[in-house]
Amino acid sequence: MNFLAHTFLSGDSDEVRIGNFIGDYVKGSDFKLYPEGIRKGIILHRHIDSYTDSHPVVRQSIARLMPLYHKYAGVIIDIFYDHFLSVNWDFISSVPLPELAEITYRNLHEHYDILPEPIRRVVPSFIFNRWLEAYNTIEGIESVLKKMSTVTTLPDLTLEAIRSLEEHYEEYQSEFFAFFPDIVHYVMRAFDIDLFLADSFVMEFDEAFRKRG
Repeated sequence: MNFLAHTFLSGDSDEVRIGNFIGDYVKGSDFKLYPEGIRKGIILHRHIDSYTDSHPVVRQSIARLMPLYHKYAGVIIDIFYDHFLSVNWDFISSVPLPELAEITYRNLHEHYDILPEPIRRVVPSFIFNRWLEAYNTIEGIESVLKKMSTVTTLPDLTLEAIRSLEEHYEEYQSEFFAFFPDIVHYVMRAFDIDLFLADSFVMEFDEAFRKRG
């Protein structure tokens, strides 16, 4: 899961949202240096990543990109899944995307001084370019991938990644919907977090949720 999904899966807590946002940049036991709510968000982030990486449907998506991206294939799938979360946002979330994005940008501004240095370096651009809303279009995904290839070790294979997304769009979207209700259920059950779920999403997957207990 990339930034948008981690933000959505944080529920209504500002501190959990910040912890979930910075989770990749807090190593080992350093999470203990943060306030309780942010600690919970960091731990939540780690569990979301672990659950996602081990999910058989996600592995199916990753396998499609493995010949191109090798160890980075999972990073690209995280971004692709954020795209499908974004384009199906009104079906999934009861809170409009621009509203949640504004809350997140405000959280980042208010907690800027305690953010890990790598996050502090990108936050101004992240907010200015309204990165959370960029996942909505293929052009936005292309922009995100290009930016990531300049600030991380992600190889710049953006055109190849976009080609795969376009050629296998329905397969990736189907895999996203086979996976996302599982991670929603996991977060709600394991971390007792109330998510902003739209009635349409709950009704569509209500039987699956009840079967999981």
